[in-house]
Amino acid sequence: MNEIGFFLNASRETSDEDLISIAQQADRLGYHSFWTGESWGRDAFTVLTMVACHTENLRLGTGIVTVFSRTPAIIAQTVASLDILSKGRAILGLGSSGRVVVENWHGVPFDSPLARTREYIDIIRKALAGGPVNYQGRFYQMDRFRMISPPVQERVPIYVASLGPKNLALTGELADGWLPVWANRERLPGLKEQIGLAAAKAGRNIADVTVAPYIFCYTASGPQDLAHGEQLLRAHMAYYIGGMGTFYFESFSRAGFATEARAVRDAWSSGNRDQAAAALSDRMLESVVVLGDPQQCRDQLAKFRQAGADMPIANFPHGTDLATIRRTIEALAPQAGAGDG
Repeated sequence: MNEIGFFLNASRETSDEDLISIAQQADRLGYHSFWTGESWGRDAFTVLTMVACHTENLRLGTGIVTVFSRTPAIIAQTVASLDILSKGRAILGLGSSGRVVVENWHGVPFDSPLARTREYIDIIRKALAGGPVNYQGRFYQMDRFRMISPPVQERVPIYVASLGPKNLALTGELADGWLPVWANRERLPGLKEQIGLAAAKAGRNIADVTVAPYIFCYTASGPQDLAHGEQLLRAHMAYYIGGMGTFYFESFSRAGFATEARAVRDAWSSGNRDQAAAALSDRMLESVVVLGDPQQCRDQLAKFRQAGADMPIANFPHGTDLATIRRTIEALAPQAGAGDG
């Protein structure tokens, strides 16, 4: 399997015309899927609908929408609508996000994310199946909800963004795919094994779960651009570790980079962004990103596949220009040497 997806932010940093053009480029090159998330920019489903109207084969994934921002009923209706409009190309990527986002931005308590995600998936599955949903859970109590516009796909894939051990177990038990962010290549086999064990306990197989890590990629045009790409990647990593709560700090610490993670967090907390980026070791950077000339990037991506990535999702560090995005999509395309058209 040589599938690959890509992610573009749904903010207005990229114009709609450029976003559509990039999606069409990826569609022609045989990419599996286009993913976008939502935070303080535009919502994911509206952007995916726009892309659906201008592509033919590219699947459309939310990467991610949080289980705290909408009811499971409205999520089921929305993803079914996207599936109908795209003629069966929707993928639902879910996650709990974090306390900062959920409480400060959405204004709801960040309580019991794991248990809530379990109920969320259960209700969505029942709703998408087309039958009546009568549900008495800890978080949701529903009576006689039924969708009258079912999706095209018999089973809309549900992917889960997870990092911690309990969330990995939930992914193995219930999800069709796993969306890790900043997944360490050396740790990927072990994390995949945890998901596989949970899948087996639920009567499933690891093959039932598509491992689809977000991998930040930068295909450079020369030595000077390579240095620029490394700078962007370091800055983006530092932001996640130092400024995005505890999830990513703990994930990098578990991966054997506790010293570097503490240095990044301390520098970030003091307001020194450059020092935070510099605190990342070369080995730390190399373990999670793809950076180099086109062939080097293909070789590095192959190492992620060898470590267990079924469908890498190419992402781009903040500040990456459109030419580099296009160059990277071209370099990593499943059809080697295919042109942009």
